[in-house]
Amino acid sequence: MTMMNKSEAIEVSGLTKRFGQVTAVDSVTFSIHQGELFGFLGPNGAGKTTTINILTGLARPDAGEIHISGIDCTVNPKAAQHLIGVVPDESNLYPELTGLENLCFCASLYGMRKKPRQSRARELLDTFGLTEAAGRKFAGYSRGMKRKLVIAAGIIHNPKILFLDEPTTGIDVASARQIRQLIADLNGAGTTIFLTTHYIEEAERLCQRIAFIVRGRIVRIDAVEDMMRLTEGRHVVQFAVSNNVAGLCEQVAAEFPNLQCHAVTGGGIRVESSEPVRVGPLVRLLEDHGAEVSEARKVRPSLEDVFVEVTGIEAGAMKQEKEKAKKGGGA
Repeated sequence: MTMMNKSEAIEVSGLTKRFGQVTAVDSVTFSIHQGELFGFLGPNGAGKTTTINILTGLARPDAGEIHISGIDCTVNPKAAQHLIGVVPDESNLYPELTGLENLCFCASLYGMRKKPRQSRARELLDTFGLTEAAGRKFAGYSRGMKRKLVIAAGIIHNPKILFLDEPTTGIDVASARQIRQLIADLNGAGTTIFLTTHYIEEAERLCQRIAFIVRGRIVRIDAVEDMMRLTEGRHVVQFAVSNNVAGLCEQVAAEFPNLQCHAVTGGGIRVESSEPVRVGPLVRLLEDHGAEVSEARKVRPSLEDVFVEVTGIEAGAMKQEKEKAKKGGGA
């Protein structure tokens, strides 16, 4: 049996889960430091939710070992239940109960007495801007309000370790911004957080370390700043082109074989090189082929570029998932 490192909040070794012929989680090994905000980044179906379900005792692994805060949870998945909070990707609250009733009920499940749980529930309702909706039934909440209350329920007992599964998927921009700030504040106060997301910008903004997971396998784990070193020496210029985008990259590649070029969402092209990009000749080339260039700007390489390079999954695929999530939810 592997010994647990006491400086680690979570330690996982060889975690595997199969559903019939499909291996959803494939020999996954990682650790999360005490007080760390650790991101699991990957497309839908990569194994993120299955991993959380195993670590929180909602699913049994076919193989592997799990230690949480020094407790061996391999045989008894519920052994560390009192230390963790869970925010699932779907709501787990009761539509017929009010916001206050839902929070108080969740607090009672953790053994909190009546006065402390009511005080804590009202405190969280205030923190999440839900005080005015405290007496309304959960079924009548907007999607963003529901997400906030689900997170509040997950932290009602002040857990040392918090599992957040896609916390901002499908909600309005203002709610997503508030939730990200709350996550950062929780981590700043010492809570260890395991965050799954397919929002690359969210992972880059919030996490200290990130694991890229694709088809059930972790393909890279590193600190965000170390991930970004993969883009050192890369020069990127993005051109806003109002028409005739089709075929432009082929023209650029033919004339400037040392440049990498691809179309970007919303109209335009992105040019990358290991050498500084000369904008003037490119603008002339594009205009000679009938394009109208309204802007040319240097772009700082992002975690999205690292993700594409490491996983081979185009950023566009992740963006399509993001758009589907937005369409799936209301305000």
